[in-house]
Amino acid sequence: MGGSCVRAMLGRVKRDAHPTVGDAAAPVIRLDGVSMRYPGGSVALHPTTVDFHGGQFTALLGASGAGKSTLIRCINLLNSPSEGTVHVSGIGPIIGPRALLHHRRQTGVVFQQHQLIGRLSALRNVLTGRLGYHGSWRSLWPLPARDQRIALGCLERVGLLDKALERVDRLSGGQQQRVGIARALAQQPQIMLADEPVASLDPATARRVLTLLRDVCRQDGIPAVVSLHQLDLARAFADRIVALAEGKVVFDGPADAFGEAEQAAAYAASTLTPAAVTRRSPAGPLSGPTCSTPMENSA
Repeated sequence: MGGSCVRAMLGRVKRDAHPTVGDAAAPVIRLDGVSMRYPGGSVALHPTTVDFHGGQFTALLGASGAGKSTLIRCINLLNSPSEGTVHVSGIGPIIGPRALLHHRRQTGVVFQQHQLIGRLSALRNVLTGRLGYHGSWRSLWPLPARDQRIALGCLERVGLLDKALERVDRLSGGQQQRVGIARALAQQPQIMLADEPVASLDPATARRVLTLLRDVCRQDGIPAVVSLHQLDLARAFADRIVALAEGKVVFDGPADAFGEAEQAAAYAASTLTPAAVTRRSPAGPLSGPTCSTPMENSA
């Protein structure tokens, strides 16, 4: 596909790229008594009931091992909860393979280490977000023009339309993360999940990526649930903070209400102070292999 074809297809992209979600007053997703216990008896997440609403940016905070990643993985059932039920607007309780497929198809996930295919173009990487809408045999052939218009529209939203035909292993780390966001948007998600999406980025690029996620959340009216280690970024971008400690929710409220007492409760079991956690950028459990690039932290 040449540049002229990209421009021609983009002319019809606006109506396909991002539908809006329905009633923002009702929760888009609810975890009802969800817990996660591993073989041997260790508890990663105690019974937790929490709602996520459309247009709300929620930051998950807590020390390493607090249960943030486990909570995210329970939302899209990458971890099957030991107890409790996940309810999703328009689907109901996620029980059985059909409901699970439907739920995962409309759940966008942004990974810490991008998980892109380096030898493919940005456009072809974004198109992988459309595969859930097709059977396995159909995915062996080029996807329909409508899917390509959606993918181009998503690249335009993240400011990378001019990079559509460029190999992603030639992009900077910040650009690769934006391709990952565009891939998640191509699913036309009803919820966006991100597990430490800025841990490997420099501060300026991290803020640009979080601004993009927040704007998508608000413009599309979908909830964004983002695991972070940086308190300053959570305060700057989140509408709501859910803090966990030892697998339990110890705070759930507006970001500006997360004060020193709440920080102490969230990090009481950690050897790190909240100030140290603000500066820390560890790898997360949803991390995966990324493309090798000499400009990993460029925007």
